[in-house]
Amino acid sequence: MTAIYKTDKGKVRKQNEDSGGIFTNKLGETLAVIADGMGGHNAGEVASQIAVNSLEEQWAAVDNAMTPEQAGNWFLKNVEAVNQKILTRAQENMEYDGMGTTLVAAICTDLFATVVNIGDSRCYVMNEAGFKQLTEDHSLINELIKTGQISREEAELHPRKNVLMKALGTEQAIDMDITTITFEQGDKIFLCSDGLTNKVSESEIETVLKNAHPLNEKVEILINLANQNGGEDNISVAVVEHGSCIESRCEEC
Repeated sequence: MTAIYKTDKGKVRKQNEDSGGIFTNKLGETLAVIADGMGGHNAGEVASQIAVNSLEEQWAAVDNAMTPEQAGNWFLKNVEAVNQKILTRAQENMEYDGMGTTLVAAICTDLFATVVNIGDSRCYVMNEAGFKQLTEDHSLINELIKTGQISREEAELHPRKNVLMKALGTEQAIDMDITTITFEQGDKIFLCSDGLTNKVSESEIETVLKNAHPLNEKVEILINLANQNGGEDNISVAVVEHGSCIESRCEEC
């Protein structure tokens, strides 16, 4: 696998409440994670870091090859544990009351990719069939679009664009979406926070991913585009390409 994660606080926010990373277990399999935190007094950053750090720790201990079903169950167990950790931290410290985070993460193996999401951070796949969004936004705007109350064009300027219907760490019971797809050589799994998708169109993302630049340069181009278009939010991107190396360890990447 070739994989890279980058984050940027954008041009307006004073701090970066996104967290994420690319993590490898004992088998050399890849977990990509992005969490977009929310809440005042740095609480969003705390929630997103709890999510990412917890999943990183649990993934490092995995030493058996998973089936798609086992990967889905791994997410069910560990994301639920993350939810409880965030709730407990908020209960122990009033400053963190009401904090939460989106979560999108992908387990990538030689045969399949299993994706979990809560909130409006997204996962896409690029393969022979094209560029496709795998996740569904858990947002008020998406519900209004699905029910035909507003168009996608109207959604761009809607005053409640950032209202989430689901987030990690805000309720005792958490309902997550889990999807598994075939993952083959040359395919790309693309994760991002809404700081990117609110400023860069899907067609622009697809165009950049198809160009001949190295993977790290593609990610930088996309982050720069989001900043050029306003950069009002934190911007995070993770890409995993089916291949034979991890970018941070390969001199050829």
